[in-house]
Amino acid sequence: MPFPSHLLKLAPMLLALPGLSACATYNPGTWQQPQLAKPSPTQNKLLELPGSGKRVAVAVYGFTDQTGQFKPTDNVQTLSRAVTQGATSILVKALQDAGNRQFFQVIERERLDNVLRERAVIREMRASYLGEKQVNPQALPPLLFAGLLLEGGIIGFDSNVKTGGAGARFLGIGGNGQYREDTVTLYLRAVSVKTGEVLTSVNVRKSIASVALGANAFRYVGFKDLLELETGVTYNEPDQLAVQQAVEKAVYALIMEGALQDLWCFGTTDEYSGNLLKNYVAERDSIKTDKAALPVRTDGSRVSGACRTAAPRAAAIRLPVSPAAM
Repeated sequence: MPFPSHLLKLAPMLLALPGLSACATYNPGTWQQPQLAKPSPTQNKLLELPGSGKRVAVAVYGFTDQTGQFKPTDNVQTLSRAVTQGATSILVKALQDAGNRQFFQVIERERLDNVLRERAVIREMRASYLGEKQVNPQALPPLLFAGLLLEGGIIGFDSNVKTGGAGARFLGIGGNGQYREDTVTLYLRAVSVKTGEVLTSVNVRKSIASVALGANAFRYVGFKDLLELETGVTYNEPDQLAVQQAVEKAVYALIMEGALQDLWCFGTTDEYSGNLLKNYVAERDSIKTDKAALPVRTDGSRVSGACRTAAPRAAAIRLPVSPAAM
């Protein structure tokens, strides 16, 4: 049986497609350049917070994936984790963003062994080349202390919490859409170094959406002429971005809960900080802002979040005495 002539005309084009795709793949002009990550809406809320009256020194030893889950797949088993393993780095960045670096003083603890090793190198070199028998505090001052430890982690990742779809077809032409939702849950708590008390704890849940849209056509447009067309696009919210926004929301909630308990304060007016706390309480309790009530102290005054001359529980997060001050 002879090969159809109209298909013979298409043969050179079909043979050229792999070459064209290869050229597009290896052409640097088609590669997307690296870009700085744009701030998320939650990150902007952190940046807009007023700074603390006195920056709170905090340390994070680890904020890990505690789910133990692997990435779900439909076909084969995979050893990839369901969520990012770099949540500690995300938490440190969120703490620095709070109040535009004016709320927390973040102290390195996750890789403390590297810091201590480098300081040991400095002491050894100064002893070998300068003959120093004791540590020079001007060249190597004591490390900073942390008044608070931030603990917690990602405790849940649930797949296919919500799934659905819809479609329609008329005379061989139709479209469809599918939807899937996952959720990630994390906890964050502040622990006093001085007493070991868990001062406050918050939990945040973030949904991760995936949407697939498609359209197709399958009909005869003439005698023995069949039109077949299919197109579609899928949008998957990155898991890492969802974890980042959940961590940022947890830091925001931790700051608000601490202000409600007089653990720290905002360096701003009573009205401004009071409105911040009322908006948070309304969101937390799912009520209207005018129904949100701030707690009352033992002396009868109402918490506003603004700094006073003395906070009732400020001693709970006070730093230990530095060796340089002894």
